[in-house]
Amino acid sequence: MNRIERLMQSLPDGLDAALILSKENRRYYTGFPSSAGILFVTRDQAYFLIDFRYIEAAQKAIRGCEVLLLENTRRALHALCQKHAVRAVGAELSYLTVADFQRYRALLEPAVLEEGDQLDRLILSQRRIKTPDEVEQIRRAQALTDETFRNILNAIQPGRTEREIALEMEFDMRRRGAEAVSFDFIVVAGKNSALPHGVPGDGVIKRGDFVTMDFGAVVGGYHSDMTRTVAVGEPSERQRLVYDTVLKAQLAALESIAAGRSCREIDAVARSIIDGAGFAGCFGHGLGHAVGIEIHEEPRFSPACDDTVEPGLVMTVEPGIYLQGEFGCRIEDMVYVTEAGIENLTESPKDLIVL
Repeated sequence: MNRIERLMQSLPDGLDAALILSKENRRYYTGFPSSAGILFVTRDQAYFLIDFRYIEAAQKAIRGCEVLLLENTRRALHALCQKHAVRAVGAELSYLTVADFQRYRALLEPAVLEEGDQLDRLILSQRRIKTPDEVEQIRRAQALTDETFRNILNAIQPGRTEREIALEMEFDMRRRGAEAVSFDFIVVAGKNSALPHGVPGDGVIKRGDFVTMDFGAVVGGYHSDMTRTVAVGEPSERQRLVYDTVLKAQLAALESIAAGRSCREIDAVARSIIDGAGFAGCFGHGLGHAVGIEIHEEPRFSPACDDTVEPGLVMTVEPGIYLQGEFGCRIEDMVYVTEAGIENLTESPKDLIVL
């Protein structure tokens, strides 16, 4: 059974059809990347409506649903609703703006675009557990990320700017075959490394700086995510203490991941080590998040997450310590949860690298 068939057979009670507009979920169900298109799924048949720019490529690539040329959205949706006696349509509320919801509700009349989140919850539950094929795409994306890290170490030198390093990393990654980058890269040095999501700027790398790099590749529509912190020149005792504490917290968290454990409990393993070392309040974000066709998915390793770890999840583990006005450090791996424990998909070394 392919993904579209699984969605067709799983439509929630009370819904006659699903209207899927987000690029992420269109690609998840069809495998086809595009900046436009409508996936309309009934209990009997699925349709991909696409304009002239993509029609030929979509017809060649998509299996499991009928690909139709989209010329007039209202007429096309009305015809499909009438053909399949559709009265109630579910929408991806978490991906739609209020304006888009109102627009499609008007386009679908007299069919009703429902306001409930049952379709959202269904889609996210189907995307949550990764298939072997999905894990393979993520593994390939992470392999590119590891290669880029090995290559960029030669470029990190005093006098280079954060922006220069970030641009070289992106070029290297795309040259190696990435279809895109997972997000805008974070490359921050010195005091800027205390900014968990700092933006690479014209700050010059100096001897004695920590440089934190958070980056990833997209392969086959699937993301990787990795962070490493390196030292430029010999680090201070305080820098080594922070790095060793973050590494100890990350290793302990990795060891604690097991099917059936709560996400909150795993987050607490890393957080207790960081707090116990005297850095309470310096680790202000969650320990990690699921990764897949989007860079941030559910569940999350977080003090606020009561969800449970399951085999088939791909999760990041990324503790950090951030000392305002001084420096910061984060170490992030991406792991695949199995029945027996985890497979760490990240191969880059984690002992402190001094350049």
